[in-house]
Amino acid sequence: MFEYLIDRVHDTRFLAMLFAAVAAGATVLTLAMPLLVSDQLNKRMKSVALEREKLRQRERERMARGERASLRASPKQYMQNVVERFNLNKWLGQEEARAKLMQAGYRGQAPYVTFIFFRLVMPTTLCLAAAIYMFFLVETDWTSTMKLGVVIGATYAGMHVPYMFLKNKIQKRQQSIKRAFPDALDLLLICVESGMSIEAAFRRVSQEIGTQSIPLAEELTLTTAELSYLQDRRQAYDNLAMRTDLDGVKSVCMALQQSERYGTPLANTLRVMAQENRDMRMSEAEKKAAGLPPKLTVPMIVFFLPVLFVVILGPAAIRVTQIQ
Repeated sequence: MFEYLIDRVHDTRFLAMLFAAVAAGATVLTLAMPLLVSDQLNKRMKSVALEREKLRQRERERMARGERASLRASPKQYMQNVVERFNLNKWLGQEEARAKLMQAGYRGQAPYVTFIFFRLVMPTTLCLAAAIYMFFLVETDWTSTMKLGVVIGATYAGMHVPYMFLKNKIQKRQQSIKRAFPDALDLLLICVESGMSIEAAFRRVSQEIGTQSIPLAEELTLTTAELSYLQDRRQAYDNLAMRTDLDGVKSVCMALQQSERYGTPLANTLRVMAQENRDMRMSEAEKKAAGLPPKLTVPMIVFFLPVLFVVILGPAAIRVTQIQ
């Protein structure tokens, strides 16, 4: 069985057919993606409502049994045992990882323990898989040093897999927040000019902006709660800037802090910051549009020009062969 799989992996014809099938499937999926997209906000609201009812039921049962209630999710027991047994908090734990998890939308102790657990598991798993594949499954002319180098490379890649996953989640979340933030500032400006307090304005905007960006709605809701119970309101703005890690959000938080400290009109501050963030969004779109022609050069050479030559020169070649 293993020999058959190895032969298939080294068969160029089979690999070409496999890549062609993957490309065809990806094309069909891309074309059908707009039809498969559903309303994520409604689904999320329903799931939140169901989870709220389950949470209430669990808390009632705990109160009936006299147990202490807990609002944070607990980590998996086997992950917690591994982290505590090997003392991974000392060797792999970092405060930077906690900040990155918050920027990715993961809060609490459970995501942190899971992240540390996979920082141990992924290098070990890839190391064993690469060693078994290179030394037992594949018969090549490579020396032992080259095979050992492949195993070390796989182990090094496994060390960075959790960070790569976390970085991808942060980029997606920041992109969603960045696109909807200027509109959120416009809504916040309207609410403030209508006479609402900053807490009520944040709460109202978080309810309205969820159709464009769910991560931004979550961050504004959390900021509303922090503005309500924190003694220092500046800490709430600092936390928002730290969780998003975006220059536009940081500048807005700094402007809000200065407005509350020096008593400047909040509406004027929000109007200026909304215009600046809108200009930043437009400049980013123009930058992407300007970088599009170099990116299209290689696809045009590889895919468009050969087809164009076939269409133009094909009838002439057929006519020449018929004459001869």
